[in-house]
Amino acid sequence: MSLPLIQVNPAGPSPARRALLTRRVRLFVAATITYNVIEAVVAITAGTIASSTALIGFGLDSIIEVASAAAVAWQFAGRDPEAREKTALRIIAVSFFALAAYVTVESVRALLGGADAEHSTVGLALAGLSLLIMPMLSYAQRRAGRELGSRSAVADSKQTLLCTYLSAVLLVGLAVNSLFGWSWADPIAALVIAAVAVKEGREAWKGDTCCAPNAALRATTRATATGDVPAGAATAAAGAADACVCRPGCSCCATPS
Repeated sequence: MSLPLIQVNPAGPSPARRALLTRRVRLFVAATITYNVIEAVVAITAGTIASSTALIGFGLDSIIEVASAAAVAWQFAGRDPEAREKTALRIIAVSFFALAAYVTVESVRALLGGADAEHSTVGLALAGLSLLIMPMLSYAQRRAGRELGSRSAVADSKQTLLCTYLSAVLLVGLAVNSLFGWSWADPIAALVIAAVAVKEGREAWKGDTCCAPNAALRATTRATATGDVPAGAATAAAGAADACVCRPGCSCCATPS
């Protein structure tokens, strides 16, 4: 007597839900690009006026943010975003490395005796505003990217979150410099951010496949339907993914939501 087949539903969101999530990712990317363009212009202008390396560096970081977000926008502009994902991840990784390199060089220059920056009210206001806006954008994009199973969207959300850290560093650095004249505080903190950028860049370059197991689970389901894989194996595979469509231990799941 043959045993009844176990029906295994495809993992991941439905086609309608995927379409909605894709539109959300595009919207978040557009908002990120728009804000960062404005942020770059304001920061570089204010940094030049105040002779602030930190402000100029923050503005250049905003340009890198635009490059990262544009890579995701290009990916989701195509009919098959998954086919463009590897290229988008490489662009994001390179932007992380470029950011780390610039921050490191400028921090070392500041520690070795760069020009003292002047007080900048505009810079303080910009850093505070970014500290409020960037975490919300990062959270929204990361949540949509994780449900969609998009590694590039998750990676870009980490880039946005890194901008939050830089905003905090800039705010503390400008405030401490204005209040106490401790010019060394900002470059020290910026070096820590550079180390984080290198780590995130390496993860994006390698492509953390655990953040997008949907394709593999769908393939397993198809194989079960044709009899190539036992139903029990497919059930185990489906159970290996948690509610955020990530396998246990994945870096994307470890990211606070």
